[in-house]
Amino acid sequence: MTFIEFKKLLLDAEISLPKFSKLIKVSEKNIQSYKKKGEVPNTIAVIAKCFAAMHTKGLNYREKIEALGLEAKTKKGAGFAKTKKKEKEKPHVIES
Repeated sequence: MTFIEFKKLLLDAEISLPKFSKLIKVSEKNIQSYKKKGEVPNTIAVIAKCFAAMHTKGLNYREKIEALGLEAKTKKGAGFAKTKKKEKEKPHVIES
C-alpha cells in the first residue's frame, strides 16, 4: 500500500497520523519514515484498513484498541550510551 493510500484510510477512520501512532504504540517518526519509502508495511496497512472499516460500521475501534493495553517497544542494546563512561584513572606519579 502506498503512503498516500494509507493517509486516505486514516482520513476514512477519522484519525490523525500522530493519534494513530500513539494508539498502536508505534513512534510517529517510524511511521513518517514510510513516507520516504513511498509505501507502508503490510501490518500497518491492515491496521489502517480495519480502522477505516470499523469506523464506517460505527464501531469504536479506539476503545477496543486501548483495551488491549499495548505497550510501546523500546530499543535496547546498540547505540550511544546515555551516561558517560568513567574516565580511566591515571596512575599517580610521585616525584622526588
